[in-house]
Amino acid sequence: MADASGKPPADGTTPAGASGTTGGQGTTGGQRAAGKRSVGRPRRLDPDAMVATARRIIEEEGVAALSMRRVAKELGSTPMALYHYVRDKDELLMLTLSGASDTFPRPELPEDPRERLLAVAIHMHDILARVPWVLDVLALGELTDKNALWMVEEIIDCAIACGLSPARSVRAYRTIWCYVYADLVFRRAAERRAERRVESPPSTRYFPEMISEDDAATLPRLTAIKDRWREYAADYRVAEELDAIIEGLLRHEPRTG
Repeated sequence: MADASGKPPADGTTPAGASGTTGGQGTTGGQRAAGKRSVGRPRRLDPDAMVATARRIIEEEGVAALSMRRVAKELGSTPMALYHYVRDKDELLMLTLSGASDTFPRPELPEDPRERLLAVAIHMHDILARVPWVLDVLALGELTDKNALWMVEEIIDCAIACGLSPARSVRAYRTIWCYVYADLVFRRAAERRAERRVESPPSTRYFPEMISEDDAATLPRLTAIKDRWREYAADYRVAEELDAIIEGLLRHEPRTG
């Protein structure tokens, strides 16, 4: 892949004549010149190692920490050398996503389209819960793992089989995806807050502790249940909530236009 000037960057191969064995002056000079050209050249990159390094950086430090320069440095190379393999950071991110879903076997799916739709939605949630770094990449938009698109295909196909139009099926998928994504982001944020509370109890009162009896006039429902909020929230089952969402989507009256 060429750089911005249109010239392909060095690929690390040994120049012709560098290994010559004749004793003539020209050959010796060629060897010295070749030696000078090889100084500072990055070693060849292993594409698998490049992707593995990018994925590790994202897993440990988040997407914001990933850069072509950072990956190149960890591999003992240069950013320009990476452009032999990927066009830009977005393509590198796509490669980190590629195959992530394949590490989890596809579940046995029921024949009934409504039950099948629910099973696929639950599977999607379960996978992302186990590889939370993927959420950070997907949040950038337009990036996805093509090998995971079978779940999108299944959800839309099942929705159509349940009587929704193609347009309504796409919107139903988006609703399911928004729930899955938002639930996992919220859960991860809650886990981080819980860890911080253990390490250093907060001086600020957060919800629901911030609610007091003084709020009864304006927040009567929340005031009444604030002491049991965490108990109620803990008794939360994703499968039941997805089932309720799907039930509502399939009962939704189709809109015109």
